Amino acid sequence: MASAAERIQSEISTNPVMLYMKGNAMFPQCGFSARVVQILTHAGVTFATANVLEDPELRDGIKAFSNWPTIPQLYVNGEFVGGCDIITEMYQSGELTTLFDAAGIKAEA
Repeated sequence: MASAAERIQSEISTNPVMLYMKGNAMFPQCGFSARVVQILTHAGVTFATANVLEDPELRDGIKAFSNWPTIPQLYVNGEFVGGCDIITEMYQSGELTTLFDAAGIKAEA
């Protein structure tokens, strides 16, 4: 069985936009995760999610992997972008759209 770090590396390599969150996109289980899902949905990008509540090893592993203490965590093209506050600020400033454009991730009409 793959370690948490191996699983995370595989997921962020396979999914251009990967969100580690509490709950899932249809049923977020914390306000911060819900806000990031709303932002990504509003931005019109396709994204994958992993529910850290279902897997304690993943919940601890993602914090160690990114050296970031909180959930949710967003990765774009394998790079850690940030948590809820950072994503919210980037979205409000237009920086998130710029990041998606630069990464070749197009919003769906």
